[in-house]
Amino acid sequence: MPASIEVDSNPDDAVLSAAELVRRLQGKRGVMSTGTERIDAAVLDACPALKAVCNVGVGYNNIDVEACTARGIVVTNTPDVLTETTADFGFALMMATARRITESERFLRRGEWTQTGIHDHFVGPDVHGATLGILGMGRIGQAIARRGALGFGMRVIYHNRSRLSAALEAPCRAAYVDKATLLQEADHLVLVVPYSASSHHTIGEAELRRMKPTATLTNIARGGIVDDAALARALKEGVIAAAGLDVFEGEPKVHPELLAAPNIVLTPHIGSASVSTRRAMASLAADNLIAALGSGPQAGRPPTPVNPAVLSR
Repeated sequence: MPASIEVDSNPDDAVLSAAELVRRLQGKRGVMSTGTERIDAAVLDACPALKAVCNVGVGYNNIDVEACTARGIVVTNTPDVLTETTADFGFALMMATARRITESERFLRRGEWTQTGIHDHFVGPDVHGATLGILGMGRIGQAIARRGALGFGMRVIYHNRSRLSAALEAPCRAAYVDKATLLQEADHLVLVVPYSASSHHTIGEAELRRMKPTATLTNIARGGIVDDAALARALKEGVIAAAGLDVFEGEPKVHPELLAAPNIVLTPHIGSASVSTRRAMASLAADNLIAALGSGPQAGRPPTPVNPAVLSR
Protein backbone atom coordinates (compact mmCIF):
# COMPACT_ATOMS: atom_id res chain seq x y z
CA MET A 1 0.00 0.00 0.00
CA PRO A 2 1.41 3.44 -0.86
CA ALA A 3 2.92 5.29 2.07
CA SER A 4 0.67 8.27 1.33
CA ILE A 5 -2.37 6.38 2.58
CA GLU A 6 -2.97 6.40 6.32
CA VAL A 7 -5.23 3.68 7.69
CA ASP A 8 -7.63 3.80 10.64
CA SER A 9 -8.66 0.20 11.25
CA ASN A 10 -11.21 -1.65 13.37
CA PRO A 11 -9.07 -4.63 14.48
CA ASP A 12 -11.62 -5.89 17.01
CA ASP A 13 -14.36 -6.12 14.36
CA ALA A 14 -16.55 -4.09 16.72
CA VAL A 15 -19.98 -3.25 15.33
CA LEU A 16 -20.06 0.52 15.04
CA SER A 17 -23.17 2.53 15.76
CA ALA A 18 -24.20 5.07 13.14
CA ALA A 19 -22.82 7.85 15.31
CA GLU A 20 -19.52 6.06 15.86
CA LEU A 21 -19.23 5.27 12.16
CA VAL A 22 -19.68 8.95 11.31
CA ARG A 23 -17.12 9.93 13.95
CA ARG A 24 -14.58 7.44 12.59
CA LEU A 25 -15.13 8.60 9.01
CA GLN A 26 -14.57 12.28 9.67
CA GLY A 27 -11.92 13.55 7.27
CA LYS A 28 -11.54 10.14 5.62
CA ARG A 29 -11.45 9.92 1.81
CA GLY A 30 -12.33 6.25 1.60
CA VAL A 31 -13.84 3.40 3.58
CA MET A 32 -13.47 -0.35 3.20
CA SER A 33 -16.77 -1.67 4.51
CA THR A 34 -18.46 -4.97 5.24
CA GLY A 35 -22.18 -5.73 5.23
CA THR A 36 -22.39 -4.58 8.86
CA GLU A 37 -21.99 -0.86 8.19
CA ARG A 38 -24.99 0.96 6.75
CA ILE A 39 -23.65 3.75 4.57
CA ASP A 40 -26.62 5.90 3.64
CA ALA A 41 -27.30 9.49 2.69
CA ALA A 42 -27.16 10.67 6.30
CA VAL A 43 -23.70 9.17 6.79
CA LEU A 44 -22.50 10.59 3.47
CA ASP A 45 -23.78 14.07 4.31
CA ALA A 46 -21.93 13.93 7.63
CA CYS A 47 -18.71 12.78 5.95
CA PRO A 48 -18.18 15.11 2.97
CA ALA A 49 -14.56 14.05 2.43
CA LEU A 50 -15.55 10.54 1.32
CA LYS A 51 -14.65 9.70 -2.27
CA ALA A 52 -14.84 5.89 -2.24
CA VAL A 53 -16.88 3.19 -0.50
CA CYS A 54 -15.32 -0.24 -1.11
CA ASN A 55 -17.32 -3.21 0.11
CA VAL A 56 -15.72 -6.51 1.08
CA GLY A 57 -18.38 -8.70 -0.51
CA VAL A 58 -20.23 -9.14 -3.76
CA GLY A 59 -23.47 -7.80 -2.26
CA TYR A 60 -23.76 -4.12 -1.41
CA ASN A 61 -27.30 -3.59 -0.15
CA ASN A 62 -25.76 -1.97 2.95
CA ILE A 63 -24.72 0.97 0.73
CA ASP A 64 -27.02 3.58 -0.76
CA VAL A 65 -25.45 3.48 -4.23
CA GLU A 66 -27.81 6.14 -5.62
CA ALA A 67 -26.84 8.56 -2.86
CA CYS A 68 -23.14 7.82 -3.44
CA THR A 69 -23.49 8.37 -7.19
CA ALA A 70 -25.28 11.67 -6.67
CA ARG A 71 -22.33 12.85 -4.58
CA GLY A 72 -19.66 11.60 -6.99
CA ILE A 73 -18.56 8.78 -4.65
CA VAL A 74 -17.44 5.55 -6.30
CA VAL A 75 -18.77 2.28 -4.87
CA THR A 76 -16.99 -1.03 -5.44
CA ASN A 77 -17.57 -4.67 -4.52
CA THR A 78 -15.67 -7.96 -4.78
CA PRO A 79 -17.28 -10.23 -7.39
CA ASP A 80 -15.71 -13.32 -8.98
CA VAL A 81 -13.17 -14.08 -6.23
CA LEU A 82 -15.84 -15.71 -4.04
CA THR A 83 -17.91 -17.47 -6.70
CA GLU A 84 -16.62 -21.03 -6.43
CA THR A 85 -16.24 -20.99 -2.64
CA THR A 86 -19.78 -19.71 -2.13
CA ALA A 87 -21.13 -22.24 -4.62
CA ASP A 88 -19.35 -25.01 -2.67
CA PHE A 89 -20.99 -23.81 0.50
CA GLY A 90 -24.43 -23.40 -1.04
CA PHE A 91 -24.33 -26.93 -2.37
CA ALA A 92 -23.07 -28.25 0.97
CA LEU A 93 -25.86 -26.44 2.83
CA MET A 94 -28.44 -27.83 0.43
CA MET A 95 -27.10 -31.37 0.91
CA ALA A 96 -26.99 -31.01 4.69
CA THR A 97 -30.60 -29.83 4.60
CA ALA A 98 -31.80 -32.64 2.35
CA ARG A 99 -29.99 -35.39 4.26
CA ARG A 100 -30.88 -33.99 7.71
CA ILE A 101 -27.24 -33.80 8.79
CA THR A 102 -27.52 -31.33 11.66
CA GLU A 103 -30.83 -32.73 12.87
CA SER A 104 -29.33 -36.21 13.17
CA GLU A 105 -26.14 -34.86 14.74
CA ARG A 106 -28.12 -33.11 17.48
CA PHE A 107 -29.96 -36.39 18.08
CA LEU A 108 -26.66 -38.22 18.48
CA ARG A 109 -25.10 -35.57 20.73
CA ARG A 110 -28.13 -35.64 23.04
CA GLY A 111 -27.44 -39.32 23.66
CA GLU A 112 -30.69 -40.44 22.02
CA TRP A 113 -29.08 -42.91 19.60
CA THR A 114 -29.70 -46.11 21.52
CA GLN A 115 -30.64 -48.49 18.73
CA THR A 116 -29.18 -49.28 15.32
CA GLY A 117 -30.87 -50.66 12.24
CA ILE A 118 -34.00 -48.48 12.30
CA HIS A 119 -35.02 -48.57 8.65
CA ASP A 120 -36.50 -45.06 8.32
CA HIS A 121 -34.22 -43.24 10.77
CA PHE A 122 -33.68 -39.65 9.53
CA VAL A 123 -34.54 -40.50 5.95
CA GLY A 124 -34.56 -37.57 3.57
CA PRO A 125 -34.82 -36.89 -0.15
CA ASP A 126 -32.05 -37.83 -2.55
CA VAL A 127 -29.88 -35.14 -4.11
CA HIS A 128 -28.48 -37.12 -7.03
CA GLY A 129 -30.93 -37.31 -9.90
CA ALA A 130 -33.32 -34.82 -8.30
CA THR A 131 -34.51 -31.52 -9.79
CA LEU A 132 -32.37 -28.58 -8.71
CA GLY A 133 -34.09 -25.22 -8.97
CA ILE A 134 -32.04 -22.03 -8.89
CA LEU A 135 -33.54 -18.57 -8.42
CA GLY A 136 -30.96 -16.04 -9.58
CA MET A 137 -28.56 -17.30 -12.25
CA GLY A 138 -25.54 -15.06 -11.88
CA ARG A 139 -21.99 -16.33 -11.40
CA ILE A 140 -22.75 -18.22 -8.18
CA GLY A 141 -26.01 -19.64 -9.50
CA GLN A 142 -24.23 -20.95 -12.58
CA ALA A 143 -21.50 -22.51 -10.44
CA ILE A 144 -24.12 -24.31 -8.33
CA ALA A 145 -25.86 -25.49 -11.49
CA ARG A 146 -22.63 -27.02 -12.79
CA ARG A 147 -22.11 -28.88 -9.54
CA GLY A 148 -25.62 -30.28 -9.64
CA ALA A 149 -25.71 -31.25 -13.31
CA LEU A 150 -22.18 -32.55 -13.75
CA GLY A 151 -21.46 -33.91 -10.30
CA PHE A 152 -24.83 -35.26 -9.21
CA GLY A 153 -26.73 -35.87 -12.41
CA MET A 154 -29.45 -33.44 -11.42
CA ARG A 155 -32.01 -31.90 -13.73
CA VAL A 156 -31.35 -28.17 -13.42
CA ILE A 157 -34.01 -25.51 -13.94
CA TYR A 158 -33.67 -21.82 -13.20
CA HIS A 159 -35.45 -18.49 -13.19
CA ASN A 160 -33.74 -15.16 -13.61
CA ARG A 161 -34.72 -11.62 -14.56
CA SER A 162 -33.52 -12.50 -18.04
CA ARG A 163 -32.64 -15.79 -19.68
CA LEU A 164 -28.96 -16.66 -20.03
CA SER A 165 -27.41 -16.89 -23.46
CA ALA A 166 -27.11 -20.36 -24.97
CA ALA A 167 -23.35 -20.18 -24.43
CA LEU A 168 -23.85 -19.75 -20.66
CA GLU A 169 -26.74 -22.20 -20.35
CA ALA A 170 -24.91 -25.06 -22.06
CA PRO A 171 -22.14 -25.72 -19.47
CA CYS A 172 -24.76 -25.48 -16.71
CA ARG A 173 -27.07 -27.92 -18.50
CA ALA A 174 -29.85 -25.68 -17.21
CA ALA A 175 -33.32 -24.97 -18.58
CA TYR A 176 -35.02 -21.60 -18.15
CA VAL A 177 -38.53 -21.72 -16.66
CA ASP A 178 -40.96 -19.18 -15.24
CA LYS A 179 -41.03 -18.63 -11.50
CA ALA A 180 -44.23 -20.60 -10.95
CA THR A 181 -42.76 -23.66 -12.70
CA LEU A 182 -39.54 -23.32 -10.74
CA LEU A 183 -41.43 -23.40 -7.44
CA GLN A 184 -43.67 -26.28 -8.46
CA GLU A 185 -41.02 -28.58 -9.92
CA ALA A 186 -37.87 -28.06 -7.83
CA ASP A 187 -36.98 -30.80 -5.36
CA HIS A 188 -34.27 -28.53 -4.00
CA LEU A 189 -34.61 -24.77 -4.47
CA VAL A 190 -31.50 -22.61 -3.99
CA LEU A 191 -31.77 -18.82 -3.78
CA VAL A 192 -28.92 -16.73 -5.17
CA VAL A 193 -30.79 -13.57 -6.16
CA PRO A 194 -29.41 -10.11 -5.20
CA TYR A 195 -31.32 -8.18 -2.57
CA SER A 196 -33.17 -4.99 -3.52
CA ALA A 197 -36.49 -3.40 -2.66
CA SER A 198 -38.04 -5.31 -5.56
CA SER A 199 -36.70 -8.68 -4.37
CA HIS A 200 -37.81 -8.23 -0.73
CA HIS A 201 -39.78 -11.31 0.35
CA THR A 202 -39.44 -12.90 -3.08
CA ILE A 203 -40.21 -16.10 -1.21
CA GLY A 204 -43.21 -15.65 1.07
CA GLU A 205 -46.20 -17.70 2.14
CA ALA A 206 -47.74 -17.90 -1.34
CA GLU A 207 -44.48 -19.04 -2.94
CA LEU A 208 -43.79 -21.62 -0.23
CA ARG A 209 -47.24 -23.13 -0.75
CA ARG A 210 -46.47 -23.60 -4.44
CA MET A 211 -43.53 -25.84 -3.57
CA LYS A 212 -43.65 -29.61 -3.10
CA PRO A 213 -44.18 -30.77 0.50
CA THR A 214 -41.04 -32.89 0.03
CA ALA A 215 -38.94 -29.94 -1.23
CA THR A 216 -36.08 -28.14 0.48
CA LEU A 217 -35.25 -24.43 0.36
CA THR A 218 -31.69 -23.09 0.66
CA ASN A 219 -30.96 -19.36 0.96
CA ILE A 220 -27.38 -18.13 0.48
CA ALA A 221 -28.47 -14.83 -1.10
CA ARG A 222 -29.39 -12.14 1.43
CA GLY A 223 -31.68 -11.81 4.41
CA GLY A 224 -35.00 -10.35 3.33
CA ILE A 225 -35.23 -12.42 0.16
CA VAL A 226 -37.24 -14.89 2.29
CA ASP A 227 -40.04 -13.94 4.65
CA ASP A 228 -38.54 -15.67 7.69
CA ALA A 229 -41.79 -15.70 9.66
CA ALA A 230 -43.64 -17.32 6.75
CA LEU A 231 -40.85 -19.87 6.37
CA ALA A 232 -41.02 -20.76 10.06
CA ARG A 233 -44.75 -21.43 9.72
CA ALA A 234 -44.22 -23.47 6.57
CA LEU A 235 -41.65 -25.67 8.27
CA LYS A 236 -43.87 -26.18 11.30
CA GLU A 237 -46.90 -27.05 9.18
CA GLY A 238 -45.06 -29.33 6.77
CA VAL A 239 -45.65 -27.08 3.77
CA ILE A 240 -42.06 -27.90 2.74
CA ALA A 241 -39.76 -30.54 4.15
CA ALA A 242 -36.75 -28.53 5.30
CA ALA A 243 -34.69 -25.39 4.84
CA GLY A 244 -31.05 -24.33 5.00
CA LEU A 245 -30.29 -20.67 5.74
CA ASP A 246 -27.00 -18.79 5.79
CA VAL A 247 -28.68 -15.36 5.77
CA PHE A 248 -31.52 -13.85 7.78
CA GLU A 249 -33.75 -10.81 8.10
CA GLY A 250 -32.26 -8.45 10.67
CA GLU A 251 -29.14 -10.57 11.15
CA PRO A 252 -27.37 -11.30 13.43
CA LYS A 253 -30.78 -11.73 15.04
CA VAL A 254 -32.63 -14.86 13.93
CA HIS A 255 -36.40 -15.37 14.09
CA PRO A 256 -36.99 -17.41 17.28
CA GLU A 257 -39.33 -19.85 15.53
CA LEU A 258 -36.58 -20.69 13.05
CA LEU A 259 -34.24 -21.40 15.96
CA ALA A 260 -36.83 -23.77 17.40
CA ALA A 261 -37.52 -25.63 14.15
CA PRO A 262 -35.91 -29.10 13.98
CA ASN A 263 -36.03 -29.32 10.18
CA ILE A 264 -33.66 -26.47 9.39
CA VAL A 265 -29.90 -25.99 9.05
CA LEU A 266 -28.68 -22.58 10.24
CA THR A 267 -25.27 -21.01 9.62
CA PRO A 268 -24.06 -17.47 10.45
CA HIS A 269 -23.53 -15.92 6.98
CA ILE A 270 -20.34 -17.82 6.18
CA GLY A 271 -20.89 -18.68 2.52
CA SER A 272 -17.57 -17.20 1.37
CA ALA A 273 -15.64 -18.11 4.52
CA SER A 274 -12.64 -20.01 3.26
CA VAL A 275 -9.17 -18.72 4.15
CA SER A 276 -8.06 -18.07 0.58
CA THR A 277 -11.34 -16.51 -0.50
CA ARG A 278 -11.63 -14.11 2.43
CA ARG A 279 -8.03 -13.04 1.77
CA ALA A 280 -8.83 -12.53 -1.91
CA MET A 281 -11.92 -10.48 -1.06
CA ALA A 282 -9.98 -8.22 1.30
CA SER A 283 -7.18 -7.84 -1.25
CA LEU A 284 -9.57 -6.87 -4.04
CA ALA A 285 -11.35 -4.37 -1.78
CA ALA A 286 -7.99 -2.84 -0.87
CA ASP A 287 -6.99 -2.65 -4.55
CA ASN A 288 -10.27 -0.90 -5.29
CA LEU A 289 -9.71 1.59 -2.49
CA ILE A 290 -6.13 2.38 -3.45
CA ALA A 291 -7.07 2.88 -7.10
CA ALA A 292 -10.16 4.96 -6.27
CA LEU A 293 -8.10 7.31 -4.12
CA GLY A 294 -5.69 7.92 -6.97
CA SER A 295 -2.67 5.85 -5.92
CA GLY A 296 -0.77 3.06 -7.64
CA PRO A 297 -0.77 1.87 -11.27
CA GLN A 298 -4.59 1.60 -11.35
CA ALA A 299 -5.11 5.19 -10.17
CA GLY A 300 -8.63 6.33 -10.93
CA ARG A 301 -9.59 2.91 -12.29
CA PRO A 302 -10.74 0.59 -9.48
CA PRO A 303 -11.05 -2.98 -10.79
CA THR A 304 -14.68 -3.64 -9.86
CA PRO A 305 -16.80 -0.47 -9.63
CA VAL A 306 -20.53 -0.74 -8.99
CA ASN A 307 -21.26 2.77 -10.34
CA PRO A 308 -18.57 3.25 -13.00
CA ALA A 309 -20.22 6.37 -14.43
CA VAL A 310 -18.83 8.30 -11.44
CA LEU A 311 -15.28 7.64 -12.69
CA SER A 312 -15.83 9.49 -15.95
CA ARG A 313 -17.00 12.72 -14.34
